[in-house]
Amino acid sequence: MSDGSGIALTDLVMDEDGCTRFVVIDVSLTGRQAGRLAQRLLDIETYRMMALLAFPVARAAAGPLGDAERRLAAITERMVAMGASEEGALLDDLMHLAAEVEQRDATTRFRFGAAHAYFGLVRQRIAELREERIPGVQTIEEFMERRLAPAMATCASAARRQEELSARIARAGQLLRAKVEVALERQNQSLLESMNRRARLQLRLQQTVEGLSIAAITYYAAGLVGYLAKAAKSLGVGVDIDIAVAVAIPAIAVALWLALRRIRRGIGHE
Repeated sequence: MSDGSGIALTDLVMDEDGCTRFVVIDVSLTGRQAGRLAQRLLDIETYRMMALLAFPVARAAAGPLGDAERRLAAITERMVAMGASEEGALLDDLMHLAAEVEQRDATTRFRFGAAHAYFGLVRQRIAELREERIPGVQTIEEFMERRLAPAMATCASAARRQEELSARIARAGQLLRAKVEVALERQNQSLLESMNRRARLQLRLQQTVEGLSIAAITYYAAGLVGYLAKAAKSLGVGVDIDIAVAVAIPAIAVALWLALRRIRRGIGHE
């Protein structure tokens, strides 16, 4: 260690007291060098144990993550062939799965992040030792790369799987919402077409009613003209009642048609 100023030996195995023992041999260490060397060795072991706290969490999360991935795949398959009546149940299943994954991610994110930080500190402290190999003896760096690095890779893989699973669930939710929105747009389009057909039917009915109204009003107005012609003839005016009624009928009908047309135009401008 420290360019040959000291030698550190350990088997990194806990004894009955739960302690890991180091032997530090002073070759030419100063007081400060000895203190820094002892502090770095203690930091390496402390941070190693702190980083390994995430390893059981990562192993325990592997099963639920696999189950969640299978459930998401099943939901995606159902989404492809689902009918309009299955959209609500499928959305509920997806929301429950998303809630479970987010809860698990919230409970493990800190531990995985801390393990990554502690592993970085272990590597930093090992680099500060400036190790040189003793023939036939494994260095601390080699031990950590063989034993600690795979455990940290497992933790990083679990964290990455959780993030990717959350992203896949979010994409599945977006696809489901898009499919529901397309179905709603189709329903709205069908509803608008039905409203257009009803509007056309109402317009035709209104035109028919207007025609009947013109005929009825013309009939009654022609009757009034006939009464007026009879009254005028009784007063001695030379009026042919039938001719007067015949002349009045088209005039009254045209006048009524023009009046209704003017009313419709006024309503349209409003």
